[in-house]
Amino acid sequence: MSVEESFARIAEQRDQLVRAALEHVAFDGWSKTTLRAACDDLGWPEMEVERLFPAGIGQVIEHFVALTDRDMMDRLAAMDIKSMKIRDRIAAAIRVRLDLVEPYKDAVRAAVAHLSLPQNLPKSLRMTAKTVDMMWQAAGDTSTDHNWYTKRGLLAGVYGSTLMYWLDDTSDGHKDTWAFMDRRIGNVMMIPKVKSSLGKAGKVAGTGFRVGKKIASCIPTPGRIARQFGGAR
Repeated sequence: MSVEESFARIAEQRDQLVRAALEHVAFDGWSKTTLRAACDDLGWPEMEVERLFPAGIGQVIEHFVALTDRDMMDRLAAMDIKSMKIRDRIAAAIRVRLDLVEPYKDAVRAAVAHLSLPQNLPKSLRMTAKTVDMMWQAAGDTSTDHNWYTKRGLLAGVYGSTLMYWLDDTSDGHKDTWAFMDRRIGNVMMIPKVKSSLGKAGKVAGTGFRVGKKIASCIPTPGRIARQFGGAR
């Protein structure tokens, strides 16, 4: 087996283990106990946990997020998203991302609690950046200038606040979440105005401050998340 085939095999096994673990997270959180139970379901020896995820639970959660990102891209690719207005493309991406984990809210809640810990903040920001970048890619974004960062920063705020709302939403079909999301997407639709401001000398610094302020108002702080979910499991 070549090195490439070996890496592909490990990635596939990680996918299998994480998917199997999702059935147990509601009972034991993201933990070694959960992963061992998943191994039992798959008929694997429990030592596979250490082989596949030597860096521990943080690596498992990161793989869960990346796996869901890939599933999101596959589902969006099967949709006629390019025929939609840009606002609807963004809404579709967020909705698909959350629909995919609808059966596993407890897993998402536990992952958020883990990632909200101060030592995990850099990883959390990196993972969120990757998710929103993939959303923009699916939406057909081709920007390469400063607008690339602005779009992703604003979408991070919209996605982050929608995710937090969704976690506590008990409305039928999450209709309250989608209404909330539609309101927050107004931030993304500011992009043309931001781009125009950036094109005028002397206004760059002021625009950056305003954009940063809006992003900060959208994303819950780690302390707020930790208080809401009582810390990591």
